[in-house]
Amino acid sequence: MSRRFIAAVIVMAAAAISTAYLVHSIPGFRPAPSLSPPPSAASGLPAAAAASLQAGDLVFRIGNDWQSEAVRHAPGSSRGDPYSHVGMLTGTPGRWQVLHAVPAEAPGRGDAIRIDPLDDFLAPEHSRGVAVYRVDADPAQRESAVRHALARQGLPFRIVEDDPDGSYCTTLVWHAWRAAGVDLGVRFEYLDLPLLSGHYLLPHRLRQSARLQLLYESPREAAPA
Repeated sequence: MSRRFIAAVIVMAAAAISTAYLVHSIPGFRPAPSLSPPPSAASGLPAAAAASLQAGDLVFRIGNDWQSEAVRHAPGSSRGDPYSHVGMLTGTPGRWQVLHAVPAEAPGRGDAIRIDPLDDFLAPEHSRGVAVYRVDADPAQRESAVRHALARQGLPFRIVEDDPDGSYCTTLVWHAWRAAGVDLGVRFEYLDLPLLSGHYLLPHRLRQSARLQLLYESPREAAPA
């Protein structure tokens, strides 16, 4: 059994136990701070990619923190897919924001469904890469999906089996599009985890939806040895 696999199992166990605490809303609980590099200049998309954005687009990122490592090493995850988090684009050109469900990423920010500026969502302390997808839908469906997602702003971030309400990142956007009448045709994976066994929607399964069209993907870093 390799050291890397053992490390992944330890990370998974820590993630599962910590998430269980989150689900039960233990007062004062916060995950350990990320060991990612310090922030640098705001990280935006190339001008051509930014010009093509629309509200309702899905923004996936390659996260830096321990939660992202847990997602990437979860049983059922695609080991060749580095994306660990997703949000829905809202706002207007020049003022783009991302609605997403996420554990606390900084002091003073709770575990919640919230809106962050796009540049903040993609800043180096949170992200090593990005992929933007367009959902195949008409304008009315797009408007409805965004409206439904925005209505959930401020609600708690939770990881629950067969999540019907959209309480974690992938189910938030899946549920919003489903409420707008768009079936993304995704597959929920069964994960055999301590305290949290059940069916969950992993980022790579969402990216495999036939209703998603890739608009932009940043160059990927070399995989760690």
